[in-house]
Order: sequence, then structure tokens, then C-alpha cells
Amino acid sequence: MTGVLKNCCYVSVALDVPLTRLFEYSCPAEYAPVIGARVIIPFGPRRMAGLILGVATETAFDQTKIRPVVVLPDDMPPLAEDVLALSRFCAEYYGHPLGQVLATALPVALRQPKVFVPPEPSGVYQAGNLDALLQSLSARATAQKQLALMLAQPMARAELAAVSPSANKWLKNWIEAGWVFFTETLPDAIPLPVGAAGANAEQAAAIALIDGQHASFAAFLLFGITGSGKTEVYLQTIAACLARGKQALVLVPEINLTPQLEARFRARFPSARIVALHSGLSDKERVLNWLSASRGEAHIVLGTRLAVFTPMPRLGMIVVDEEHDASFKQQEGLRYSARDAAVYRAHQRQVPIVLGSATPALETWHNARQGRYRLISLQHRAVGGAMPPQIEIIPMHRAKVVEGLHQATLNIMREHLAGGQQVLVFINRRGYAPVLSCGECGWLGECKRCSAKLVLHLNERRLRCHHCGYEEVIPAACPDCGNQDIRPLGQGTQRIEAALETLFPDAKILRIDRDNTRRKGSLQEMLRQVSAGEANLLVGTQMMAKGHDFPALNLVVVLNADAGLFSVDFRGEERMYAQLLQVAGRAGRAGTQGRVLIQTAYHDHPFYGQLLAQDYAAFADAQLDERSSMQLPPFAAYALLRAEAEDGALAKAFLQQLQTVLADAPGVQMFDPIAATMQRKAGMERWQLLVMSDTRHLLVNALKRIVPKLEARNNKVRCILDVDPIEM
Repeated sequence: MTGVLKNCCYVSVALDVPLTRLFEYSCPAEYAPVIGARVIIPFGPRRMAGLILGVATETAFDQTKIRPVVVLPDDMPPLAEDVLALSRFCAEYYGHPLGQVLATALPVALRQPKVFVPPEPSGVYQAGNLDALLQSLSARATAQKQLALMLAQPMARAELAAVSPSANKWLKNWIEAGWVFFTETLPDAIPLPVGAAGANAEQAAAIALIDGQHASFAAFLLFGITGSGKTEVYLQTIAACLARGKQALVLVPEINLTPQLEARFRARFPSARIVALHSGLSDKERVLNWLSASRGEAHIVLGTRLAVFTPMPRLGMIVVDEEHDASFKQQEGLRYSARDAAVYRAHQRQVPIVLGSATPALETWHNARQGRYRLISLQHRAVGGAMPPQIEIIPMHRAKVVEGLHQATLNIMREHLAGGQQVLVFINRRGYAPVLSCGECGWLGECKRCSAKLVLHLNERRLRCHHCGYEEVIPAACPDCGNQDIRPLGQGTQRIEAALETLFPDAKILRIDRDNTRRKGSLQEMLRQVSAGEANLLVGTQMMAKGHDFPALNLVVVLNADAGLFSVDFRGEERMYAQLLQVAGRAGRAGTQGRVLIQTAYHDHPFYGQLLAQDYAAFADAQLDERSSMQLPPFAAYALLRAEAEDGALAKAFLQQLQTVLADAPGVQMFDPIAATMQRKAGMERWQLLVMSDTRHLLVNALKRIVPKLEARNNKVRCILDVDPIEM
């Protein structure tokens, strides 16, 4: 029975399920449902939260089978049209169910099938009579004084609560005394900050060009060498944006960059409300910050890739810092590029976007060369007289080494440490050694669930797989032949740290990698120690390569530099160049020329000649010429279909079915399914099918054909569609 029910309407709801369809429910008319509103509905035997994408007075379905909504909570503003449009674009382009895309755009607390009750009204506290408040406090009330001084500017409760567990009680008392007041919103426009650092000629030109496009879409590639002051350009263009009553969205690649950048933004914009959005926050912190942005209360949103979906009603500009970084590509679920999504959103909202990098992604560089993006170059360091670091190659062929360190390297390290300078030893491999081996029979410690070697973590006395997390105790003898003389091969951060403790007994050594920065706040404490000079010999992975500014660091030593030269991935050299140039940029940032030593067994490889020139533009142009001749991105569009199953034959057969579906798709080429580079991971056999086209439009249209197959696949097979893969 179809038709119309009195005092009732029908809503089409997107749910977090692996299906492309919407689901229809009845809704009392007095609820007044609107597009983008959150709704809680029955789904089978359970309840789920979804978003309304359609409202109608009639239905084509049998009314008796349409279930009513449970509740239409008023705990978030309806999702804005631009975020809905961005989600639809991502669903179509990346071949992902719209309901799951929309779920990705929401904080975890708003994906739950219950009404979210905020702990307090959103708003800020500020001292109305700071002098009287300070006079009321005893000389020994240091925490209360700290809290009171913070209230010279508008502050959110979460920021104040971090000072002391008693902050809420003190605030209540001060409000009752009339010294502090609470307001639910801040003024839309923020005055230009007083005393902002001056810009040099290059920076001033960049600021004027970007700000000149504030009322329309324009994509800028801010191509600046490390230390050239890209952040200052961001700050001054954002200042003008805020002064016009607009909001700014700033995306960074990783959590460990957020606190340092956030501190710099707070120092520059003390009267602005700045919220962070990243996975290091609790669910409550994240949803409160998200709601602040979506209601227009937050002036600046600073976050990692998921923040690109944040509703911002007064969005005025977008910044993507370190735009080349692979962290902007989601590697599970919805496999989207936050950088590309940010460009789409800026175009949709008709606001400028700034993509900043010293080593832009080749796709971005190509867009700039083709005129789709405007290229702005910062070719001088912001500190007067500062020069780019001096890069030197240390040949390792037949060299005398101590735990992987060349004797010449050790001598130069001693010179710098004796001169009171900091030294960074960079090796992008954590653990003690990449593998444990037996010299008698050739046994190697291997993961039981992956086609990978187990990494030796000597401090914890464990062998651990860095791919699936499997671990086991270190065997007392070789499991195959019984030989008790089993030894580690190669170096990791832990082994280098141990070697340096012996070689430099007087040095203050600090290792910074993912293994010893898991605890919340531990990385920030380590970075504080480095900045304060409490450590002078550092050992670190790629966590140390980005965004950090250590004035006393003047020497960087790079170990195991050759890993990217022979990568099966065509992006290997691009990534290697970016990583080495980024870590080199940590040296000599305080006005003195830094020194970078790169140990390599292939010192005459053409790559190192390009690196020594420190001319990224020439390197990028040469790489693009190679890719053009081989029809590789950005000169062709690629998609990778990855299938995995406990039985590899099932995964391969499923990809062959998809190959048949795509066989006559116009403008599309395919290669036969092949085993993945790491064929077995976490107990699953993995196969992949590469699909390519000269144009993205034809590729996306072709991939729509396989959606029904993906939805109807055998549960024993898991298949992932990755459009524009960054690893192949």
C-alpha cells in the first residue's frame, strides 16, 4: 500500500553500512525534518544513527513496512550543504557508499545511536575585572593566578580545565563574585594582531597575492625552501581573513605537528577561538571542537585530514601545510586524499586555498606548471643571512664502520658536539634491528601471519611485526638448527641509540620514534627537552623530519639512505628526495649554515647528484618527463583493486570477475591480477588488479560498473577500491 499518511512525512536516510542505497522511514510531521539533520532509526534488531538526505510527503513503498524514526535529536546543526556536496563527490569519485562517507565526516560521538548531551553550553569565559580578581588571590595561589591571567582573553572551559582539577569550582566562584563572565559566542571579526612579525619582500608579495583573491576561488602552491617562512605567510593571510569575519581551516599531515603549530597560532591570535581536530583528542573533546566550528564560533580550525569535512559556515580560506605528505591520503575505509578534497571544497565555497611545501607532490607541481594552480616561490630563508644546509655524501663502499656509522661521520659528530651544537642521527627504521638471523643455517625471524620479517626490539626482548602487530619472545637458540649464536642484522633506532651511548658516553642522548612516544604528551615533552638543550645527540625517524625548529641543531646524519633508490613503487625517488630534503632542512635554522651527511653505498647514483644541487624544480621537471613517457600519474588516472582472503585463489578469482565486468569499458586499460608485493598480511592472501585510463572521468565511470559486484561479493573475500593510490 503506497500513498500518503496524515500528519506524517517520509525521510531518506544515509547509514554507515557498506551499501550505496538510502533507507526510508516515516517521521511525524511535527518533527519538521530537514536535509542534513541527524536521526536515530531502527535497523534490523538494533538502532543506528544516520543523516537525512531526502524529505517527501509520499512514498512508493508499502506504508505498512516502513518503520518510524526513533528520534530526531537536536544535538548538532544540520550538516551544511557544502559538506554534503563534498561527501557526494567523495562517494562518487572514490567509489565508496555515501552513508559511510558521511559517517566519516562526523565525530564518533555523533555516529552513536543516542542523543549527545554536551557537558555545558558552548562558549567562553573572560575576566570582567582582572585586577580585582588578581588582588583577591593569595600570593601562594599560583594555579589560580595562572588561570586568572589566561582569562585576560576569551577562553573555552576545556583549555581552562587543563590548568587544575579545581578550575571549574574556581570559575563558578569568580562568576558569582562578578569578576568573570561567560558568553556563548565570540565576535565574528577578529582585529588584526598587534606586533605580528614583519614579512620580507618574498613573503610580502605572497601575502598580497593570496589576500587579493580573498573573495573568489584560487589555488596557490606556496613553494618555499625549508626555513623560508611559509608559516608566516599563512599567519598573515589568515589574520586578514579573520578581520573580515571569516573562518580559516588549516590542515597538517600528522598529529605531532599540531601542538607546535597550535601554540604558534595561539600566540599570534590571542583573542581568536582556535580548535584542534585530530585523533589524539578524546571523543568528547573532538565533538565539542567540531560543534564549535559548525556553529561558526571557532575562528580557526587546525586539524589533520578528517578536518577537511568540518562544517564551517563562514569559511574564508583553506591552508594545507606540507601538502606533499602521504599522511593526507587515508589508507583504510574511505581512501580519500584530504589535499584533493580541500581543493574541491575551496572551489565549491569560492575561497582561496594555499598548498605549502618545500617539496610539492608531483601532481601538485604539474598543476602549477599547467597554470591550474598559481605558483608562489620563496627561495630565501626568512632569517637574514641564513643559507641552505651543506649536503655531503659519505661513500660506504669498503668503508670502516662502527654499528653502521662511517669513521668520518663519527669524527664530524665529535666536532659538532664539542662545539656545543646538537646532532641528529636520522634512520627511518625503528626497533633494534630489522631482522634476527642464524649464521649457520640461514634462518631468519619471520612473521607467522605476514610475508615479512620480524623486527628485533631488544629492550622489550621481543620480535615484533610492524605490519600486523604479531610478536613473540626472542628465541634462546635458532629454531631450525639449535645454534645459540643468532645475531641481529642491520640497524634500527634502538641499536643506533645503544651504539651512541658507547661511542659518546658524555652526550645527552634522546631517541624519538613511534615506540617511545605512544603515551599522550610524551612527544611534546621530548621536543621541549630538545629545544631547551637538555639533549644534544638525537636519534629519530621521520617524526623528526617535519616542521620542527631546533635552533642549536647544526648537523644531521642520514643512515640507510638508499632504501628508496630501488623501490618497486614509481614514487620511490620522489618520496626519498622529499624526505631527505625535509630532514636536511632541520639543520642550521638559526642563522648558521647547517651540515648534512648522507651515508650511501651508491654515491655515484644520479639521484644524489640531483639532491646535492638542492634544486627541487629541476628534479620535479625531470621526474615529470619520465612519467609522461611512461603514462604514469599525473599523465594518467589509476585505480587499484585489492582483494584479500584466507585462500588466495578466492581473492584472485574475484578480481578476475571484476576484470570481466570492466573488459569493454571505454577508455580503460587493465593488467591481469597479480599477487601484492607483500602477498600475505595478517593471515590474509592479497591480490591486486590495476586499472588505468587517460582521463579520470572515464575511469570513474568505468568503476561504477563494479559497485554491485563489490556489494554482492562473497563474505570470504574482502575487496578495497583505491582511486589515485599512492602506493603501487
